[in-house]
Amino acid sequence: MRRLTNASGFTIIEILIVMALIGVVSSLAMIGVRHARVRAAETAAMASLHTINQAQFAYMQACGNQAYAPTLVSLGTPPPGADSAFLSPDLTQSDPLQKSGYVIQLGGTVKTDGVPACNGVVPLEKYYATADPVNPGHSGVRSFGTNSDRVIYGDVATYSGNMPESGAPGHGVEIR
Repeated sequence: MRRLTNASGFTIIEILIVMALIGVVSSLAMIGVRHARVRAAETAAMASLHTINQAQFAYMQACGNQAYAPTLVSLGTPPPGADSAFLSPDLTQSDPLQKSGYVIQLGGTVKTDGVPACNGVVPLEKYYATADPVNPGHSGVRSFGTNSDRVIYGDVATYSGNMPESGAPGHGVEIR
């Protein structure tokens, strides 16, 4: 019988240590990816509200007789004689709308004079828009809201049902 004196290779302990290190590094990477995904969804929600504010201002100036569109869908309807709408199709499919892990909805007080806007809908005196995560903590951490003042606010509490049509809300901080 011959004995191996210079045997080379890895012991089972060394392999287990390497596997444990790989597991720790991969779990840290997954946490970073999840955090980046949440931040991206929040950024997309804020960008959507900013775009809605711009579309509402354009609607008010061009079509609404100094009033605002009542729904996201009506912002997607081009005025007579125009080639394009006030808001892109990705934001005008429905109201409320689910986009990038957030539910975006628009509301406000209907104008009482009964004069329709150029696209035939009864406009709003003032409006508010909110964006809430579909799965809080997973698709987003913060909720966002904006109104006729075109300022975006953010908070961990929802703005749905308590976003004023003008002025600052009772909670949250100004984002832009």
